[in-house]
Amino acid sequence: MLHVYFYTKTHCPLCEDAKALLLLLQHDYPFELEERDIYTNDAWLEAYQISIPVVEMNGKQLDATEINYDSLERALKENT
Repeated sequence: MLHVYFYTKTHCPLCEDAKALLLLLQHDYPFELEERDIYTNDAWLEAYQISIPVVEMNGKQLDATEINYDSLERALKENT
């Protein structure tokens, strides 16, 4: 099963919107979603602080500027 990493933080409206899209798409494209709070890991904080939310699957990442329903669905189709 596809494993999707979701880099996020609390009090992030963009993150909440992205998560809602992921949960919606999960009905059609089965995947395991792992949320990662960037404030729990210094490497994640350094890497993603200005680009969250970030969705990663199979080593490919979409950042906040790239996340929308179509881009997420396209990525899931390519990886499932």
